[in-house]
Amino acid sequence: MSTPPSGDAALLNSVAGKPLRQRLPVYLRLSGPGWLQSAITLGGGSLAGSLYLGVIGGFGLLWLQPLAMMMGIVMLSAIGYITMVTGKPPLASINEHLSPVLGYGWAVASIVASMVWAMPQYSLSIGVLQQNLLPGLLGAEGALGNFWGKLAPTVLILVFSTYITWSYGRGGRGVKIYETTLKVMVALIVLCFAGVVLRVAMAPGGLAWGTMLAGFIPDFSVLRHPAKAFAPLIAATAPEHHPYWTGYLIAKQRDIIATAAATAVGINMTFLFPYSILRRGWGREFAGLLRFDLATGMLLPFTLATSCVVIAAATQFNGVPQPGLTGASDPTALVAKASPGQVREYNALLAGLEKSVSTGTGKATLAEADRQLAATLVNRDAFHLAAALTPLTGPFIGNIIFGLGVLGMTLSTITILMLISGQVACAIFNQEQTGWTFRLGSLAAATGALGPFIWSQAAFYLAVPTSVFALILLPIAYLSFSLLLNQRRLLGDALPRGASRLVWNLLLGATLVIVLAASGFMLIDKGGPWGLAAAGAYVSAAVLSHFLRRRPAGD
Repeated sequence: MSTPPSGDAALLNSVAGKPLRQRLPVYLRLSGPGWLQSAITLGGGSLAGSLYLGVIGGFGLLWLQPLAMMMGIVMLSAIGYITMVTGKPPLASINEHLSPVLGYGWAVASIVASMVWAMPQYSLSIGVLQQNLLPGLLGAEGALGNFWGKLAPTVLILVFSTYITWSYGRGGRGVKIYETTLKVMVALIVLCFAGVVLRVAMAPGGLAWGTMLAGFIPDFSVLRHPAKAFAPLIAATAPEHHPYWTGYLIAKQRDIIATAAATAVGINMTFLFPYSILRRGWGREFAGLLRFDLATGMLLPFTLATSCVVIAAATQFNGVPQPGLTGASDPTALVAKASPGQVREYNALLAGLEKSVSTGTGKATLAEADRQLAATLVNRDAFHLAAALTPLTGPFIGNIIFGLGVLGMTLSTITILMLISGQVACAIFNQEQTGWTFRLGSLAAATGALGPFIWSQAAFYLAVPTSVFALILLPIAYLSFSLLLNQRRLLGDALPRGASRLVWNLLLGATLVIVLAASGFMLIDKGGPWGLAAAGAYVSAAVLSHFLRRRPAGD
């Protein structure tokens, strides 16, 4: 693997030991992998997670995504440290020192997650183009009609993303262009959503700042109880209806929490980060820059952007029924008519209630309170949030600025998912991250182009089941790198010692336990006995291959 470029290393060494104000320009110039992580993190999954966190939990779940991101940064720091001190491809390290089952499982899970995660990105892109930015041209009743209004922009997005991604594969100047483009897109995403929240804060009534700030304090009760805003709504329904609504809400909250947690640092992101470090030739002397890169390029933009979406969604939707569903009209509502998908979901919720509480003597009696609660729980989309914001922010900010923020999120993520797919293909076949192996591998994520055509519900909500799937796979990466950090044969004199090793293992251990618990819960909840059997078989194969693997010299 190549050594650090002499120019970058020399520039970094020239400011070593100097005050931060003198190091900052150099750090900003050399940073990159953290911004790539930010570009994929600020995608459809995080956007959907943020929207539904605001809808379901209001301000009370503002703490979740920053906490998940900090846990992810702990793991990425460990991954980065291992990669920088060894200079070896991580896949080879896992295969040689742990288990090929873990190594190739990590690679395959990363490319599968990228293929699946690409679908909501395309769905969101087309949704925001049809509903917010170009409804007259691309909308269902626009000039191109619904089908061509989906197909034409889907093809354009695929061509654009392929061109940008392949520029990275050419290396050299192409890498700089690619990373600079993503930095600009991430900055614009943050500015768009911050501008929306600032305008909401300036509107009559503004924001409840005390309640909002209290939302950053962790509260794990939402794993067992419905969020506070729904308590009076459930209480207004018949007592025999309470178990149905409570069970539905808790299950939905858990899925949304899983979405937010899985999209903070997904399994494919753990593949992107170390190979981006290797591509740039970062060695041990870049450790300080690595921490700066993760903090400024990843944690800060992610926290700002996702918090802004949660705040905007909470102010407009938390505990508020969707107009047009219950029969009661709202003359002040911009959206007087619910979408067909919301109507189907609303009817399905009420049908589920009737089925749940019906007795042999007849059907359950549905009250207005049940209808109000069902109308409150239907999924919202980018169009609904933008429309709800428009009376406060005006049509330009509510539709155009918000829409551009969503589009920037999805486009940046699509290119990163293609990049990861190309990296995985090159790693599996032990090729450099250039040439046709990279290009053809990157096209695996082109499966996302199917998203707008196979998902009929709210485009945002496709990211929820996708993220639950990715969360189940995440422990493969976390376990592998937690074990590698304690491998003396791999790290040699770079193995953490004393208090440093204790702190590393405490942080990694806590992160791993939380991820394993979340993944295990979702595996049981979604996969049942078959999911447990598959997980057990995989773990058994990994342990067996560890003892049968061909050990590196001196091991």
